Amino acid sequence: MEASLASQRRAALRQACDAAGVRRLFIYGNVWTCDSLRYATDFAPLEGHVLAIVDADSTRLLCEVRSEAERARIEVPYAQIEWASDFHGAARAIIAESGPACGHTPVAAMPTGIAAALGNAIDFGAPMRLLLTQKLEAEIDQVRRAADLADEGYDVFRHAAREGRFEYEVVADVEAFFRSRGCPDNFMIMASGGREVRAMHPPSARRLQRGDLVTTELTPCVSGYYAQICRTLVIGPASNEQQRAWDTHLEALEAGMAAIRPGVTAGDVATAQNDVFRAHGLGEYCTSQYTRVRGHGLGLYVDTAPAIIEGDGFVIKDGMTVIVHPNGYHPESGYLVLGDALVVRDGGNEILTRTPRQLFSV
Repeated sequence: MEASLASQRRAALRQACDAAGVRRLFIYGNVWTCDSLRYATDFAPLEGHVLAIVDADSTRLLCEVRSEAERARIEVPYAQIEWASDFHGAARAIIAESGPACGHTPVAAMPTGIAAALGNAIDFGAPMRLLLTQKLEAEIDQVRRAADLADEGYDVFRHAAREGRFEYEVVADVEAFFRSRGCPDNFMIMASGGREVRAMHPPSARRLQRGDLVTTELTPCVSGYYAQICRTLVIGPASNEQQRAWDTHLEALEAGMAAIRPGVTAGDVATAQNDVFRAHGLGEYCTSQYTRVRGHGLGLYVDTAPAIIEGDGFVIKDGMTVIVHPNGYHPESGYLVLGDALVVRDGGNEILTRTPRQLFSV
């Protein structure tokens, strides 16, 4: 993490705390819920519980796992690092001596005993969510770099996906590429097959066959920030059914990209995509039985707010980094994915993904 960006984030966090009347902020994190912690401290846990105690002029990190505390001393040299085998007891003791005007986040993920000790502390979820979603320009620079790397990674994937290869061999080639570029952190799933393909998964020992649809999400991380690309290819020439299904997904993506702008809701963007499928008689495949979301936020976690799903009232704002992806099952061809990352801008969105929107034939 570049020092200037880390200091900018901490300054923005302090300003948000002051505006919310929060003197001391408690931020919880674990391996699955760490974007708030990462924003405030530059630290992402690999094991156990971590609690950050953020004051106006100091930061403490309480770690449950000794090795995590040792790693934090190296990665977060400005913070006071503490290891406690009785993590919950140590956390409650710190809370007890903290006095009034405390805030905490994320409330839903906070361990029960710690949440109870915090009692009537200020829920800092809304200010934190705004910090995480509406990016500083220096943060957008990192997402932009990650998107460039995702494009390069997909080019490697496209050349690695050949008839007769195992799925895990294709993924190994992509992982080797990312690691050669200094990116050991990449969320990647894929699938291969025909109409029976329902969704992506970790790579298997299935061999790629002629006529297969091969789908993937690549989500490399640069300086803590993730960007994603979603694409589909065919082993050999595409069938008429595969191309027709792809054309529908492309139409849906373009509708979503046209809809997303400051002031609309995440639900509006999802509806724009789903209306395309409904117009083609595919409305039943817009349900949760066949798809999850039509996109999501990008940043310090691979899949962050907003969730682009119908009915979601999250208001899109200038400076958000998002992927729009009408990924889902098509009855004629199987599961397809297509998605581009972008920066939401008042004067017109900046599209980060440069890989062509086409059904590649390998």
